Amino acid sequence: MFNNVYKNKKVLVTGHTGFKGTWLTCWLLELGATVVGYSKDIPTQPSMFEELKLSSKITHHFEDVLNLENVKQVINKEQPDFVFHLAAQAIVSKSYENPLETLQTNILGTANILEALRHLDKKCTAVIITSDKCYENVEWCFGYKETDALGGKDIYSASKGAAEIVFHSYFHSFFNKPNCPVRIASARAGNVIGGGDWAQDRIVVDCVRSWSQNKAVEIRSPEATRPWQHVLEPLSGYLHLGQELSLRKELNGESFNFGPRAEQSRTVVELLKNLSTYWNFKNSDDAFKVVDNKPFNEAGLLKLNCDKALFFLKWQASLNYSLTVRFVSEWYYKFYRLKETDMYSFTLKQIEEYEQTALSEGIVWAKKL
Repeated sequence: MFNNVYKNKKVLVTGHTGFKGTWLTCWLLELGATVVGYSKDIPTQPSMFEELKLSSKITHHFEDVLNLENVKQVINKEQPDFVFHLAAQAIVSKSYENPLETLQTNILGTANILEALRHLDKKCTAVIITSDKCYENVEWCFGYKETDALGGKDIYSASKGAAEIVFHSYFHSFFNKPNCPVRIASARAGNVIGGGDWAQDRIVVDCVRSWSQNKAVEIRSPEATRPWQHVLEPLSGYLHLGQELSLRKELNGESFNFGPRAEQSRTVVELLKNLSTYWNFKNSDDAFKVVDNKPFNEAGLLKLNCDKALFFLKWQASLNYSLTVRFVSEWYYKFYRLKETDMYSFTLKQIEEYEQTALSEGIVWAKKL
């Protein structure tokens, strides 16, 4: 997988205790990497990172990306071959409660990682992960391209758009030099679902918490349409981008979208009905109830155009919608209903099934070269 580029390499993952960071850490360990994690705390309870007992499997730094000296110290000490920067304030509702924390973490935190990397005197490949929310959302039905306008009407979107601007300015100011040993690229994805997510105000999280107690979940914006994708889809994009960037100088400074297949777009109601079938509801309508409560602005539609990733990286999504729903449902059902004690092994099992699905689909990163 990924032409064994991560095997026996040291990989720094910021935000490794979060949902996506935990899945990425697991996958990197399965690929034979030595993983170094950098996060300020355990962001949720329960925590996938703790449930999988990952602190015993990696080098683990409890530090804040807003502390530049700590960021520099860790990067200089660890001398990573690859960096995946995921540390962020990732909850839209929290950005309304504490806008300055969101802006500082997502903008200055990204700047600090880049500032530390520009002083690293060794070959290193860094993927800076932002979000599909970095685009100025005008509610059109077309997918947003990497060249479309950045920005947004809310603080979270502004923070992600600004992080991309910081990324590009650092590239042109420092990393676009003939003698610079560090290469950087940015990656954008959104509407990620999967087992092990317990973040605030996430629709799937709210569902499984309620359903595990045999309660109907309360939802808002039932007709909002999202291109749902399993967490392994964008992670495969990040890993493939890291692989290609380490080999191809022309990708330095580029940005890429990673999204699901076009048929993945479903309304919130459709997703809930499909997920609920795994929780033994006699009638899917009993699994949720709609409440008239929209405390903050939410986009009705936002999807990405991934043609650039297909053309330059030969990357494409692997899972269809039904497999995505099954992966998500089975993970949570194992945890809540079957009380599985070894969720690390089950997580690796899903990663391996995902790899085999990609291989059967002829996806380039899964092929043996």
